[in-house]
Amino acid sequence: MADEWQSKLDPYLDGELSGEDMRALDAHVRSCPSCSAEVLSRVQLKRAIQSAGKRYAPSAEFRRSLENKIAPRRSRGIAWDRLAIALATILICVAAILVYQGRQNLNRAQLYSEVADLHVSTLASSTPVDVVSSDRHTVKPWFQGKIPFTFNLPEPKDSEFVLLGGRVAYLRQTAGAQLIYQVRKHQISVFIFPENALGGSFASESAVRKELSFSVQTWAHDGLRFIVVGDASPDDIRKLADLLKTAQQS
Repeated sequence: MADEWQSKLDPYLDGELSGEDMRALDAHVRSCPSCSAEVLSRVQLKRAIQSAGKRYAPSAEFRRSLENKIAPRRSRGIAWDRLAIALATILICVAAILVYQGRQNLNRAQLYSEVADLHVSTLASSTPVDVVSSDRHTVKPWFQGKIPFTFNLPEPKDSEFVLLGGRVAYLRQTAGAQLIYQVRKHQISVFIFPENALGGSFASESAVRKELSFSVQTWAHDGLRFIVVGDASPDDIRKLADLLKTAQQS
């Protein structure tokens, strides 16, 4: 992120830039992931501090009542100073927790966005898979030596899902497996990556959710992170996820 943009982020958020500068920076933020993430982080920090301050700031009546109850005369000032320090500590802790949660949510949203981009770019490619086969006994061995882990694939019999093939994919500079399944006219990507490479950004397991117009379900198993994403129905995503979970336990 260029220094010329970074120095203008706070005035931009406070609405202190000129109309021309506001429009220019607004256009830049929309096209720059780094600046966009920084703006979101600063907005979340401002909101967290503002919200915490409103929630925990004592009223004048509360302060007078507390001073009268704690100690008379000279000891009042000392007691209030201690209370003020305790309240300030609470506010700082609350703000820190909110900022941490905001950053975790932002990191998770960015990961979902990157996974969706991988899915879209794969389907748009003239060669979406590197190993073309519906046979799991062909696709699974193909990954050996190309990724640092192994996994199981479900038996396709009596299933409406058809395995089209697979390829090596990269997320956060980490190699993983991408499998392409088809159900009716929809294609679904199954991503498998080492869990520790993603920094614990995902919950251990999630229900099917909507992310960027796609249905997504993710879970962890034996140190691996599975992510199923596609424009198929949530029910189809869940069924394929259940097949994969069962396969890992066999």
